[in-house]
Amino acid sequence: MFTKAGRWIIVLFFFIAFAGPGAFPQQTPAPSFKDTTILPEGPTGARIKSLIAVMNSGSADQIKRFISEECAGDFRDRIPLEDHISTALGFLRDTGGIDFHSVRTYTPGRPEVTVVIVKDRLLGGWWGLSFRFGEAPKFLVNGLGINSARPPAGIAEPPLTEKEAVGEIRALLAKVKEKNWYSGTVLVAKGSNILLTDFAGEASKAFHVPNNIDTKFNLGSMNKMFTSVAVARLVEAGKLAFGDPIGKWVDETWLPKEVTSKITVRHLITHTSGLGSYFNEAYQKSSRALFRKLDDYKPLIKDDRPAFEPGERFQYSNTGMFLLGVIIEKVTGEDYFEHIRKAIYAPAGMTNSDCYEMDYPVENLAVGYSPDLKSPYKWQNNLYKHVIKGGPAGGGFSTVKDLHGFALALLSDKLISRRMRDLMWTDFKGSNYGYGFTVVQSPGGKAVGHSGGFDGINSQLDIYVDSGYIVAAMANIDNGASPLANRIGSILARVKAR
Repeated sequence: MFTKAGRWIIVLFFFIAFAGPGAFPQQTPAPSFKDTTILPEGPTGARIKSLIAVMNSGSADQIKRFISEECAGDFRDRIPLEDHISTALGFLRDTGGIDFHSVRTYTPGRPEVTVVIVKDRLLGGWWGLSFRFGEAPKFLVNGLGINSARPPAGIAEPPLTEKEAVGEIRALLAKVKEKNWYSGTVLVAKGSNILLTDFAGEASKAFHVPNNIDTKFNLGSMNKMFTSVAVARLVEAGKLAFGDPIGKWVDETWLPKEVTSKITVRHLITHTSGLGSYFNEAYQKSSRALFRKLDDYKPLIKDDRPAFEPGERFQYSNTGMFLLGVIIEKVTGEDYFEHIRKAIYAPAGMTNSDCYEMDYPVENLAVGYSPDLKSPYKWQNNLYKHVIKGGPAGGGFSTVKDLHGFALALLSDKLISRRMRDLMWTDFKGSNYGYGFTVVQSPGGKAVGHSGGFDGINSQLDIYVDSGYIVAAMANIDNGASPLANRIGSILARVKAR
């Protein structure tokens, strides 16, 4: 539900799988690779060329033909044909088309897959198409993953001054506006100095209400940062410890004692508890109106069990982060939402952030939309899919200005101490995640923050620790913020003093 999107929203065209919970390409550690700018000969090269042409065609008939004639039956039938078609067309919208660059081989090798590197035409990002082929002589496509990829060796964009970088970002924003791709807001800052803000698209397509720089967008999983910082504040106040078993506060109406006695606060905040997600079948079959207070979620969580011994490994968990909200209520004796307003939003000056209830007329709130090419309306809103009120794991609302304020409050030690911040911004388990924040070595240096996504939702905050740049992007369409934020980050990474 609140995906680790993520790096971006996960979609189902040929089981497209986007990498990681954070907002950046994987940089460390990375295997060595070699790019060959010639397609393989024979059927495999023909399949690769055919797929790229189909993905660029915008033709439902061509996609249908490829699925029917060039994919293995087991693979072809894993999802409905209509889903293949609609998501492929959505991928074209998100990339503007792709161009072949090379076939990539790795050391150590990956003999089971053929990795093809392509560049998207809209934002200039690099993608890896990981093909699995069936047996000879037909070599039908039997699997395909699509992930962000490292740029080919030897391809480097020229350095920029900060002024030139801002100009390049403005040109990028103008381009995506012209293509009607961009529906949301963007803020780029160097510390407290805002370098640019921008907005485009409609907050309500039904009434043609335009977005503006103060429009409130859904955060998806980004609420996890606020929950985690609130927990860290309580740790610094001596009211709980990261090593405490959660059974001290999470009683057996939530989970049995044999589960909570083995899970610590640290396991929850680092996604190493082994717990899963409360967005399960029971949630899907329930009225959204039933879930407003934290206690309302007990029926969805009570049957969750760790998939592995707590602490063993990283597994992104909405349930785990939600239970941190339960602990906040028990420790403070306050309603979770009120505590976050006092402990996080107020000191950070976040006057347009909250977990608003979606059946009330909140002013200047964006409705989320997903492309629906089967409908005459071409878009479908997410009002009957998403939560009616967000919570500790995600689903609240904010603005790019408020996210900038949150970043500044963290950097100035207004919310937590520098020592605590350093702990939270250290990769905990080698999975590019610390204590409630993604932690990545990006092209622009160490970058921390979080992204969030769902149908009609995508937002992202990137804090570039080494350079001082802050990028906030929010969108009310699928996958409309993270690709833009990533590209802006890659432009800022080229800024060099002259």
